[in-house]
Amino acid sequence: MAGALNPVIISTKQLELTQRATDIKADALLTLAHYIDLDWLREAYRRTRKDGATGVDGQTAAGYEVHLEENLSRLLDRFKSGRYRAPPVKRVYIPKADGKRRRPIGIPTLEDKILQRAVVMLLEPIYEPEFLESSYGFRPGRSAHRALDALWRGMMAYPNGWLIELDIEKFFDTVDHALLQSIVARRVGDGVIRRMIGKWLNAGVMEDRQLSYPTQGTPQGGVISPLLANIYLHEVLDRWFEEAVKPRLKGRAFAVRYADDAVLGFAREEDARRVYAVLAKRFAKFGLVLHPEKTRLMPFTRPRSKEGPRGGPNADRSFDFLGFTHFWARSRKGSWVVRRKTAKGRFSRALRNIALWCRRYRHEPVGWQHTQLSRKLRGHYAYYGITGNGRSLGRFLHAVERIWRKWLARRSNRAKVLWASFAEFLKRCPLPPIRVVHSRYVTQS
Repeated sequence: MAGALNPVIISTKQLELTQRATDIKADALLTLAHYIDLDWLREAYRRTRKDGATGVDGQTAAGYEVHLEENLSRLLDRFKSGRYRAPPVKRVYIPKADGKRRRPIGIPTLEDKILQRAVVMLLEPIYEPEFLESSYGFRPGRSAHRALDALWRGMMAYPNGWLIELDIEKFFDTVDHALLQSIVARRVGDGVIRRMIGKWLNAGVMEDRQLSYPTQGTPQGGVISPLLANIYLHEVLDRWFEEAVKPRLKGRAFAVRYADDAVLGFAREEDARRVYAVLAKRFAKFGLVLHPEKTRLMPFTRPRSKEGPRGGPNADRSFDFLGFTHFWARSRKGSWVVRRKTAKGRFSRALRNIALWCRRYRHEPVGWQHTQLSRKLRGHYAYYGITGNGRSLGRFLHAVERIWRKWLARRSNRAKVLWASFAEFLKRCPLPPIRVVHSRYVTQS
């Protein structure tokens, strides 16, 4: 691809943008679209995922690259002149953690992904200096594991504290377009960029060849949707909690938010109850509804010396966040610490996907199956491999072995895979042993 120094050029421009945003804190930045030139689009294309599903036009990256420079030049011209029309996104569904419900995902076209990535590259340097430490989702240099680490440290700091689990019902489907545009306008005064965001918000949705135009929400799956969500929730929750709530509390408090899921922690019960009482009203002001079952106030106190671990089925003793169940338990040295284990729903969904895969590919060569299953296990460890979760990882590994044996035994009516012979086979072709990947985030007492 032409422009080998694009990343360096873009980085310099982004530093300039960050400096402008820092110098002009109270007003909107008026001239921004000129930053997006052909070099900028080349870099946006480089950062765009090439192997994803195609949008409504069926355009693939391989086909687009045949005349890449010409295509990017035309895209830039349509963007600058305002002639670019955001095509509808293709709606597909993926299963949720419970395996029963499905989550809608919008798939933009390749050109839409490139242009959305270009605008994200433009807006991130403006908003990153404003976003708070409590926000971890879809931000450069941040991750779910850093959010888990911040939550762990917060709960350990308040061993007799209270928590508010916060979940917004259908957040990405209910974002108010007018409110979002007004929030963006406070910092982005460039008409070309604001109109482009408006086009994406109002782009149609294609589902089963039926085109609809939702008046609310941002489609999950769009490149720009996570950034717009962070901008919206920065105003709705983050800044409000930091600037309006915390100064009025009698005790200390902390917040951890990852996308539309958040946990608020309090050292004092009365503070937690006061905030919980006004949360629904605060979110309703921005057209959002808190999930009545997933949003709750709960004590999360360290057990007394003679009590047992609090990781049981009692809903008041544990909670789930980012795929982990959090509960109090004894450390190896005997002191009480907050432990984490793979959440039941995530555990079951992962095993269900493994079973479906083994069933589908049971007739493929065993060596190939071993390679693919090993990759899947390493991927599981890469997320769930945190300190203290070894037991869940071990259970998962053994369950995968049982599932694999089951479907190897069904390769034909005469196939038999006894446990003894399978154990010998695993010695020759072992699956990856459990691995703690994120031990550096947690210091056990």
